[in-house]
Amino acid sequence: MKRVICLLFVGFFACVAVSAEGIDLERVRELALANSRSLARYNLAVRNNMLTERGQLYSNLPSLSLSGSASMNLWSAGDTPLDNPFDTFSTGVNVSVSQKIFEGGKSLVLKAINEITTEMSRKDALAEYFNVLDSADNAYYAVLEAAAALEAEEFSLQTAELSLSMAEVRQASGMINQGDYLKALAEKESKTASLNQARRNLALNVTKLKALTGLGEISGAEQVDFDGYGELILRLGNISDAEANALYAELWKLLAAANPSLAKAGLTSQKADKNLSLAKRDYSPSLSASFSTGLNYSPNNGLEKSAGRISISGSIPLDFWVTANNVEKSKIARDSALLDYAGAESSLETELQTALLNTIAQAGSVLSTSRALEYAEKHFEYIMERYRLSQSSVSELSDASVLVSSNRSQLIKARYGFLRSLSTLRSLGAIGDEDRLMNILRG
Repeated sequence: MKRVICLLFVGFFACVAVSAEGIDLERVRELALANSRSLARYNLAVRNNMLTERGQLYSNLPSLSLSGSASMNLWSAGDTPLDNPFDTFSTGVNVSVSQKIFEGGKSLVLKAINEITTEMSRKDALAEYFNVLDSADNAYYAVLEAAAALEAEEFSLQTAELSLSMAEVRQASGMINQGDYLKALAEKESKTASLNQARRNLALNVTKLKALTGLGEISGAEQVDFDGYGELILRLGNISDAEANALYAELWKLLAAANPSLAKAGLTSQKADKNLSLAKRDYSPSLSASFSTGLNYSPNNGLEKSAGRISISGSIPLDFWVTANNVEKSKIARDSALLDYAGAESSLETELQTALLNTIAQAGSVLSTSRALEYAEKHFEYIMERYRLSQSSVSELSDASVLVSSNRSQLIKARYGFLRSLSTLRSLGAIGDEDRLMNILRG
């Protein structure tokens, strides 16, 4: 009996530790990034804003134009007949150059606004990049968690079948009553139903992962080496309040400088300030100059060069009340952007506190559930031995089995919850190098 119990436990953990041949986390991330339509749209927005920025630069250069014309009379306006219509034929080509001279500094302000808009689109793309990575991690971990849960249910079913087989022998020999036998039978059917549900959850999570990566089939997923996180889990699971506060302060410095959402809020505030400056420029006069010349041809006069012409034009706005109204609206937009930035900063602080506390809590759960599972397994072995000796009932064995299953499920959830919390911290800080995050958390 002890040998059978040991083989069950060893078989379960061997199944959990085996890495199925198939896709790994890095490959999932690569495919998710390549398959993301939302990220592609953000990248297109960056390119579009870069072209807008280039178009603004071109608008400050001299404007060149080439025009041509041709005319010929088909009949005369009076009673005099038109002998030859081709005698009235004429054609010409004109070239003109125009250049803005002064617009009150609008060009420089517009250039700054377009640069800020392009940078904002880059921040949007960066935020979406890490959102896709976070989604890839969560989908991958969901598959591994569902696979671990399925293996746990398989182990629970094996235990229930072993208990039922022993109950059948005892029921046949009259050592237990019909009620205990029916309970063992019900326990086995309940574990079968749980196993079917676990299979369904695994299939569903695999389907979601395939949709995210664009793969038609996924043969397996490589397991995470939790031993590599052991030192970090131990440190965070036993962290003091002072150490947690110091860790938060260090992470906040990183997030304040790198978080895409906060950076975009700051850029939005800068853009609103530039728009206010642009609105004030409408008080200033504008000045432009143009030059034109060309060639004309007619049968009577031959080829002639038209006179070169230069012109300078200027305008001064007189509807100051319209400009004042636009300036006031721009001030309101700027003040609103400043409030949005303060709100984004406050929201990020809350998100960081939540993510860090969740990471610490998950690390503590991994430690506590690991110990709880160890005790539950020893308790199960003890009850199983007593059950073999007819010193424990089917109900006691069922309770011991449920305790093992519950603690195993909690350990699985805590482990993958810890990994998800790390992904959240990475996305908040826009940290491309995971080793950097691990080093910060290790202290």
